[in-house]
Amino acid sequence: MKASELRDKTAEELVDLVSKLKRDLMETRFRRNSGQLKNKWELKSLRRDIAKAVTVLKEKQ
Repeated sequence: MKASELRDKTAEELVDLVSKLKRDLMETRFRRNSGQLKNKWELKSLRRDIAKAVTVLKEKQ
Protein backbone atom coordinates (compact mmCIF):
# COMPACT_ATOMS: atom_id res chain seq x y z
CA MET A 1 0.00 0.00 0.00
CA LYS A 2 1.41 3.35 -1.03
CA ALA A 3 1.20 6.53 0.99
CA SER A 4 -0.17 8.39 -2.03
CA GLU A 5 -3.13 5.99 -2.13
CA LEU A 6 -3.75 6.62 1.56
CA ARG A 7 -3.63 10.40 1.16
CA ASP A 8 -6.56 10.18 -1.26
CA LYS A 9 -8.78 8.64 1.42
CA THR A 10 -10.86 10.54 3.97
CA ALA A 11 -10.11 10.44 7.70
CA GLU A 12 -13.06 8.11 8.33
CA GLU A 13 -11.86 5.70 5.67
CA LEU A 14 -8.39 5.73 7.23
CA VAL A 15 -9.78 4.95 10.68
CA ASP A 16 -11.71 2.01 9.23
CA LEU A 17 -8.62 0.83 7.37
CA VAL A 18 -6.43 0.97 10.48
CA SER A 19 -8.93 -1.07 12.49
CA LYS A 20 -9.17 -3.64 9.67
CA LEU A 21 -5.39 -3.88 9.39
CA LYS A 22 -5.03 -4.34 13.15
CA ARG A 23 -7.61 -7.12 13.03
CA ASP A 24 -5.70 -8.75 10.17
CA LEU A 25 -2.47 -8.44 12.14
CA MET A 26 -4.03 -10.18 15.14
CA GLU A 27 -5.33 -13.02 12.95
CA THR A 28 -1.93 -13.35 11.29
CA ARG A 29 -0.23 -13.59 14.68
CA PHE A 30 -2.64 -16.38 15.66
CA ARG A 31 -1.82 -18.23 12.45
CA ARG A 32 1.92 -17.81 13.11
CA ASN A 33 1.61 -19.18 16.63
CA SER A 34 -0.42 -22.16 15.45
CA GLY A 35 2.12 -22.91 12.70
CA GLN A 36 -0.18 -22.15 9.77
CA LEU A 37 1.59 -19.02 8.55
CA LYS A 38 3.75 -19.69 5.51
CA ASN A 39 4.76 -16.14 4.60
CA LYS A 40 6.67 -14.66 7.52
CA TRP A 41 7.03 -11.33 5.72
CA GLU A 42 3.26 -10.85 5.98
CA LEU A 43 3.56 -9.66 9.60
CA LYS A 44 6.16 -7.07 8.67
CA SER A 45 4.07 -5.86 5.75
CA LEU A 46 0.95 -5.46 7.91
CA ARG A 47 2.85 -3.54 10.59
CA ARG A 48 4.25 -1.17 7.97
CA ASP A 49 0.84 -0.63 6.38
CA ILE A 50 -0.61 0.23 9.80
CA ALA A 51 2.20 2.70 10.43
CA LYS A 52 1.68 4.37 7.04
CA ALA A 53 -2.07 4.68 7.57
CA VAL A 54 -1.67 6.12 11.08
CA THR A 55 0.92 8.61 9.83
CA VAL A 56 -1.33 9.86 7.03
CA LEU A 57 -4.26 10.03 9.47
CA LYS A 58 -2.25 12.22 11.84
CA GLU A 59 -1.23 14.46 8.92
CA LYS A 60 -4.91 15.06 8.17
CA GLN A 61 -5.76 16.03 11.74
